Amino acid sequence: MKKTFRLLAVLLASGALCASAADKKILLIAGKPSHGPGDHEFRAGCLLLKKCLDGAPGIKAELHTNGWPSSDAAFEGADAVLFYADGGGDHPAIQGERIKFIDALVRKGVGIGCAHYGVEVPKGEPGDALHRWIGGYYENQYSVNPMWKPEFKAFPNHPITRGVKPFALLDEWYFNMRWRPDMKGLTHILVAKPADKVRDGPYVYPAGPYKHIQETKGREETMMWAYDRPDGGRGFGFTGGHKHVNWANDNFRKVVLNALLWIAKAEVPVSGVESKIAPEELPQNLDPKKETLADAPNLTGKWNFTVETSAGSGSPVFTFIHAGQNLIATYKGLLGEAEVSGSVNLKTNAVKWSFDVDREGSTMTCTYRGAIEGKDTMKGNVTLNEYEGTWTAKRQK
Repeated sequence: MKKTFRLLAVLLASGALCASAADKKILLIAGKPSHGPGDHEFRAGCLLLKKCLDGAPGIKAELHTNGWPSSDAAFEGADAVLFYADGGGDHPAIQGERIKFIDALVRKGVGIGCAHYGVEVPKGEPGDALHRWIGGYYENQYSVNPMWKPEFKAFPNHPITRGVKPFALLDEWYFNMRWRPDMKGLTHILVAKPADKVRDGPYVYPAGPYKHIQETKGREETMMWAYDRPDGGRGFGFTGGHKHVNWANDNFRKVVLNALLWIAKAEVPVSGVESKIAPEELPQNLDPKKETLADAPNLTGKWNFTVETSAGSGSPVFTFIHAGQNLIATYKGLLGEAEVSGSVNLKTNAVKWSFDVDREGSTMTCTYRGAIEGKDTMKGNVTLNEYEGTWTAKRQK
């Protein structure tokens, strides 16, 4: 008996009872550079996801860039694969003999996830493949891709939704997926109701509108789903992820991290995968793109504003997170608190952002336009419904 205890102690000390084989291996496949600065930042987004997964016990995350690993040997021992890349005919998973290759992985129980443009493939054999792997896909001119801000208010009881709280973010959220005909195994994770003006277009591309989208006004739509495959494997589709800056949102990030653990058949914590991303990390690792100016200022941080309007004056504080040509922020001032989204022109240093606040039962839309004057100063004009004014801003030191 004493020998048995001594052997157990040695094994524990050496880590032999915590074999690496117990870790779940998740491959993050980032697509080639695409779109403008801060959009389709597949590599930078996957680097953030990898950092978050590295903090999850029992998870081994590997990042592969440019759409496919340099060797197929990277897939050996994989429990899950995420494709965050351009789709359509260029989708990395449908090139050459790769559909057969991934089918073989799927037969072994490997989970498959697709994010943003990665949920789109041509109909026919590629569409049939995504039906097998994740249960649905984006079909050109059947599905749509408007830039809008769905409000995700309630979630199904599913491991992917653990710890996820209601949120709303402006992004290119696709909807009206082409689902498997039998709909079996599908769970709709992120669901919201598009406003009529969203259905009426314009969509990002083609502009639309499409009659079949307009005819379903008032219907809820799915922007993320989970799929329990008949073979016991798992998959998911996530249509957000166009704007890199949105990875700063804890709930946006958590629902994807939870999904990655779930398709790898790892236990999702009761409160979901906890992670932290500092605002300063969002502009890091962006792909070099021609629209990016080397000396373009970054607005991340707190800014003190002085606003003068025909309705009065105020001194709001905006806290910005800035990556590429996109901004998100929080506003605190006389109008209360609000979530903000906006943009930066990296060639002219022009800025624009807006937010809505409720004032005595009606909605007031606040729109700021202006220019970056220096690293720590901005100025411009503001409209608050029928009121107009000017503003200046200085970065807090």
